Amino acid sequence: MFALLQTIDLALNLYTWILIASAIYSWLYAFNVINSGNRFVNQIGLFLYNVTEPVLKPIRRILPDLGGIDLSPIVVLLIIFFLRSFLWNTIAPMILR
Repeated sequence: MFALLQTIDLALNLYTWILIASAIYSWLYAFNVINSGNRFVNQIGLFLYNVTEPVLKPIRRILPDLGGIDLSPIVVLLIIFFLRSFLWNTIAPMILR
């Protein structure tokens, strides 16, 4: 059971880094730092979009429109932080008894 908790924690940690990479990619794309015509760069952007958009889209519907500022990745990161803390501080001690 401990291995399952570690696997869930690893998946949440990996998704955290994917969210951060997606945010950085969107900034670089918005400020025209990266070449969006490059096929490799475009594939990375498409992957990041496809992985993060199903989670971010429902949160964007709930949050108020702040113009060009997207707070949905921050909300998801806070949710992931809460889930990881809950996993190790509440669930893990109950299982390890």
